[in-house]
Amino acid sequence: MSDHRTKHNWTKHDGTLIFVILFGLTSVVALSHWIDSHRPASDPNVEEEKAYLGGNTVKRISLGFNGLVADWYWMRSLQYVGRKIINPHEHIRLDNLGQLNLKLLAPLLDAATTLDPEFMEPYEYAAVVLPDVDVQEAIRITRKGIAANPSAWRLYQHLGYIYWQQQDFEAASKTYGEGAKLPGVPLWMLGLHARMAAEGGSLATAREVYQRMYEGAGDPSVKEMARLRLLQVESFAERTIIRRTLADYATRTKRCASSWKDVSASLRAAGLRLDGSGIPLDPSDTPYQLVQGGCDVDLDFRSQVPYR
Repeated sequence: MSDHRTKHNWTKHDGTLIFVILFGLTSVVALSHWIDSHRPASDPNVEEEKAYLGGNTVKRISLGFNGLVADWYWMRSLQYVGRKIINPHEHIRLDNLGQLNLKLLAPLLDAATTLDPEFMEPYEYAAVVLPDVDVQEAIRITRKGIAANPSAWRLYQHLGYIYWQQQDFEAASKTYGEGAKLPGVPLWMLGLHARMAAEGGSLATAREVYQRMYEGAGDPSVKEMARLRLLQVESFAERTIIRRTLADYATRTKRCASSWKDVSASLRAAGLRLDGSGIPLDPSDTPYQLVQGGCDVDLDFRSQVPYR
């Protein structure tokens, strides 16, 4: 008798749980369809309007399934950027999308972080992508994350990155310093606090900023952007050495280099990597190009290193 009652109660509870889950999923799907149905017609000649409900509004009608709806908004953010990138085969960096007219990105990310304030990936995305679109919105959303997650030191890293990108080295230093006071923070946060104040615009600072971003990135596209930026930083340093070597050669011989063989020994002595023909290789293993009649160096068009 006891076993029968236990089985009966479990079945009833199980049925209730299934009903709640199905009702929640149905509500989320209905909400998704409702939002999609209220999107304006796609017309490249008409200025985009705000196509999605604000986070606070959706939070009131999401029936407690805020996390699921936040995921939906996050995926829509990625899809929105993806649709704006016309040629997926181009090496387009996430921090260089200002020309794509991403007016809806801030509202989408804002909604995702309002629905789930502890959802870290949208904050990271906002710090990397939004500054090139609307830097004030990028700062506001990241600060909103800090207010909701005061012990999340990664958000201070993201905010410091925004200020550094804007060349506001004083604000960047202050932000990294505030983050460095939190428990469990790695020592490099304090190091960046000092480095921003002393040499915020240096290649060494850029190298560390992108290295730390690469190591801690949660989103694969952000990680790839940081990887490419690291290649760019290394290439900047290499091209400085190459230009100095070419200038020394021109001063000594009164002419520009006719080929890389003229300076290959000097470049090898300076620690650069050369291929079997004595041509220096950039960080993506693509040969550099002699330009301006052999007086300057540039990237090859096949290189993975970002040009700007």
